[in-house]
Amino acid sequence: MNLHISEVPVNSKLSKELTATKRVWADLKRDKYLYLIAFPGLLYFLIFKYIPVGGLVIAFQEYSPYLGIAKSEWVGFEHFQRFFSNEDFLILLRNTLMISLLNLVLFFPFPILLSLLLNELRNLLLKRVVQTVIYIPHFLSWVIISGLTFLMLSESEGLVNKILTAIGTEKVGFLTEPNYFWALVTAQSMWKEAGWGTIIFLAAIAGANPQLYEAAVMDGASRLRQAWHITLPAIRNVIFILFILQLGSIMDTGFEQIYLMMKNNSTVTEVADVFDTYVFRAGIQQGQFSYSTAIGLFKSLIGVTLVVMANKAAKRFGEEGVY
Repeated sequence: MNLHISEVPVNSKLSKELTATKRVWADLKRDKYLYLIAFPGLLYFLIFKYIPVGGLVIAFQEYSPYLGIAKSEWVGFEHFQRFFSNEDFLILLRNTLMISLLNLVLFFPFPILLSLLLNELRNLLLKRVVQTVIYIPHFLSWVIISGLTFLMLSESEGLVNKILTAIGTEKVGFLTEPNYFWALVTAQSMWKEAGWGTIIFLAAIAGANPQLYEAAVMDGASRLRQAWHITLPAIRNVIFILFILQLGSIMDTGFEQIYLMMKNNSTVTEVADVFDTYVFRAGIQQGQFSYSTAIGLFKSLIGVTLVVMANKAAKRFGEEGVY
């Protein structure tokens, strides 16, 4: 009798596992084409995002390509101590945080504002033309963006300074004056990516209940009040999710953009040098693989911490969060 009773939970558990397995295979069979379409993306994340995580172990080693991970000497937190005690650490931290915070404060709300303005356009042809025009910069590489910036703002040949000279005003060193650098790279990001960012917000706005707008019109609400009390609350959850994800990348300032803007321009190095450019010099140019990996791991930990904290704060405010 005791044996029979003890077998019931085991058989029940096994039955549930078999049922779950059958359900998974049934789902795969039913949606096989959808999974086939998603497979390249999943493969990309597996190869370039998940498998490399195993290489983070070299941050705690004195890694040598000739010895490999298995035989390289373990040094513990030596590379982290070296980085935190480096005299450049505070400068790198200041530059990275300031550029990221400017992007967070100025760049992040900009696509939201653009989406609200585009949503108010009633002429569909004009709306599509404006959307197309503001999307185009997203498809330009940072090499082209930086080239256009130099052509427009160069002190000797820049169009803006030629106009200033023509009207009798002194030239301005937009590219060589350190005080302008943070604002300049933020403006570049806004011009390049703001239009592309409106896609998500316009899609979210399209899901707003049209009956709410009809009721607001009946009550005499202005377009501004409709946007404030109906449109923004309808996309609030999307805003929170994207804000949390933006916080996760606060230590990533965009290597290519910063590198191109500071290359051959030593006058702005003090305000332009960030963690990404420092990792490039230490890891790629100087071959300090373990040291640069330790810096990258530090950045990732900061990003994960901020995402977790922001997600918890969002849930306390009644939002869904990212997980």
